[in-house]
Amino acid sequence: MPAPPSVLRGRIVVAAVAVGAFAAAQQTLTSNYALASDSTPLAQGEGAAAFGVQGKTSSQEVLPLADDADGSLDMEALNRAAAANARRDAREAERLRPKFVRPIGPGGQVSSGWGLRLDGMHWGIDFAAPLGEPILAAADGVVLNSGPADGYGYWVRIKHADGTITTYGHMYSALVRVGQPVKAGQQIAAVGNNGASSGSHLHFQVESASGGHLNPRAWLQDHGIQP
Repeated sequence: MPAPPSVLRGRIVVAAVAVGAFAAAQQTLTSNYALASDSTPLAQGEGAAAFGVQGKTSSQEVLPLADDADGSLDMEALNRAAAANARRDAREAERLRPKFVRPIGPGGQVSSGWGLRLDGMHWGIDFAAPLGEPILAAADGVVLNSGPADGYGYWVRIKHADGTITTYGHMYSALVRVGQPVKAGQQIAAVGNNGASSGSHLHFQVESASGGHLNPRAWLQDHGIQP
């Protein structure tokens, strides 16, 4: 049986709407193609960005650097490097520094040894030297005495890490004070002719940690020093 006129009219309307939509879509695509053909090509990646598409570009992204117009960052780095170098140099200098030295400058020569004399035991060795010749700490230590002393005129006594005490006598004065740390080779006084002395010289003696007297010549030689 033929469909009622109302049904036919509905089908015709639906078909017309579909045809119209298809035509509109085709017209839109044609217009977009024409616009793309007539416009200047976009740079690589620019078109994708314009349409919200994420993609890689031909060049890597460059991150902005911190503003260092005044050069402060460079100066900080240089200061840190300089401080590290100074610490390294100090450690190396300490490692190479001699730990025992001859207690007098090159102008001093042994003039009297350790041993018995007519007037009693001589507990040290004497270095004859010109007035003012440097007197040096024989090893690292702490100043135990610095001042006038009977027979010695003016003396300095240094206590070392192992308890040994070295004594330096016949000076007029000293360059160090009691309690002061000293390093081997540091000048502590200058040669004089004070006290029981017949000429300018350094009296040098060594005591063990237990208080006994040691032969200074042997003690120096044991530590690699020739008097």
